Amino acid sequence: MSSSKSVLLRIFLQARAYWPLLIVMFLINLLSTPLALLNPVPLKIIVDTAFGDQPLPDPILRLLPDGFESSFAAVAAIAAGLIIAIALLSQLQGLVSWILQSYTGEKLVQKFRALLFNHIQRLSLAYHDRTGISDSVYRIQYDAYAIWTLVVNGLSPFVTNLFTVAGMLYIMAVINLNFSLIAMAVMPGFIYFTRRSSAKLKSEWFKVKEVESSAMAVVHEAMSALRVVKAFVREDHEEKRFVDRSTEAVKGQMRLAYIGGWFNLVIGLMVAVGTATVLYLGAIYVHQGKITLGELIIIMTYLAQLYGPLQALSKHITGLQQSLVGIERAFALIDNEKDVVESLHPLPVTKLSGSAVFERVGFEYNPGEPVIRDLSFEIKPGQRVGIMGTTGSGKTTMLNLLARFYDPTSGRIVVDGHDIRDYRLSDYRGQFSIVLQEPVLFSTSIVENISYGRPEAGLHEIQDAAKAANAHNFILKLEKGYDTEVGERGMQLSGGERQRISIARAFLKNAPILILDEPTSSVDIATEASIMEATDRLMQGRTTFLITHRLETLVKCDVLIHLEQGRMVDFIINDHPNAVLRKIQSIRSGIEVA
Repeated sequence: MSSSKSVLLRIFLQARAYWPLLIVMFLINLLSTPLALLNPVPLKIIVDTAFGDQPLPDPILRLLPDGFESSFAAVAAIAAGLIIAIALLSQLQGLVSWILQSYTGEKLVQKFRALLFNHIQRLSLAYHDRTGISDSVYRIQYDAYAIWTLVVNGLSPFVTNLFTVAGMLYIMAVINLNFSLIAMAVMPGFIYFTRRSSAKLKSEWFKVKEVESSAMAVVHEAMSALRVVKAFVREDHEEKRFVDRSTEAVKGQMRLAYIGGWFNLVIGLMVAVGTATVLYLGAIYVHQGKITLGELIIIMTYLAQLYGPLQALSKHITGLQQSLVGIERAFALIDNEKDVVESLHPLPVTKLSGSAVFERVGFEYNPGEPVIRDLSFEIKPGQRVGIMGTTGSGKTTMLNLLARFYDPTSGRIVVDGHDIRDYRLSDYRGQFSIVLQEPVLFSTSIVENISYGRPEAGLHEIQDAAKAANAHNFILKLEKGYDTEVGERGMQLSGGERQRISIARAFLKNAPILILDEPTSSVDIATEASIMEATDRLMQGRTTFLITHRLETLVKCDVLIHLEQGRMVDFIINDHPNAVLRKIQSIRSGIEVA
């Protein structure tokens, strides 16, 4: 856990773009101080002037015309007018303050969420593999909101309350110093109990948020795999998982309520003792003629306003600690360092030729558990590389290393004569088109999905790419054609249709290096033929790395790499197709036996 001071400093820096608005908001909120000090004045005028023999306060007398006659009705009218004027000014001040708070708070949260989203997209796949998506979503959606609470609803009102309290203590001291001293006597106890309760609340909030995040993970997993859940009739099981984790969160909330409740009780008693002491002493002073009844009313009113923020803080201390924990969790997300780090002086890339060399490359997801071991080979520009191996042999991991989704644990990968870590990351990844086993579409239109890698492309270019991917005809048959919304993850389309749109996206991007990871593994024979015809066209003139189970496609490859347990067992150059075919059949027999 970070120290509160460092967290507050980071919040302060995070909000620096909004300092001018915060300063204006602070100045407007400061107006509440004199307005709060004026609140008991009308009642004092009624008690001391209308019913008593005290003159009107000098500031009010200066506002009255010469020759004003101080009658009971006139004094009562002045007091009533003051109440309306103070209320009007207070409401206007509150309205302007609320509008500023809403605008500043929303912009702060939006900017902070965008910062978190931007950072989390640039964290490596290894980070997301470890933590899962749901925890990151929870931090962006819920924890980030804490910046509103702390900056807008916390900082400005806190400073404003300090000024208000200082003004009230001063006026009470002018009337009688003892009242200010009694009012201040509760402060040490308040500070002590606040520190003790805050530490316990903070610890509990961390636990609660972790459990709430894990409950969200159950929802995310179940909804993402809803077809599997329904197929195995596991709805009740998933509900139980969710309820079990949510129950832990409820228990945590009850512990928080218990701690906050006791703190509330103690502070309430301290405030009651302070108020009772001031009332008792004030009554004696009025009886002895040391102060007027109106002055006692002002003191009691100020005391209520003075203790009001303390009691409000005691009621909101649980929420305050929740916000502090939330902002710490959000900052912790930002503090996660990228596993794939940009070079200090990266080389720009316009277009690679596609040559690739693996030099004794090794990789571990977890220390001491190698997935890729001492992998070395060379690929020339424009070659088709077929990759074979049993499940878990490291095929996809090898391609993830090439695309620099991960960095090697040992060795290096050289593309076009340079270590890929020397290239500007965005430029380098822009040299790849990728078609995966499970096509990934976004919940937008077909035209937006195809142009995802080249958003500036024109409609005719998008249509040409769709034609090359054998997708144009089925798209035209849809009710809205290229403007058809594909639904979440493209589920409004069939698997083969999604895959052909994915291939069209790769055509449009026109990158020099192509990665195909089992692009036809989940479609029927007729659709497979259409997809393979499209991928054959897509591979022309590009360095292609292909994972596939299709014998016909492997035979067309220039180079074959056989991986087992992260090691390269065979590196086959396809210069004699018949011999290579027999070799592939032999290897595949071994894979099937294994």
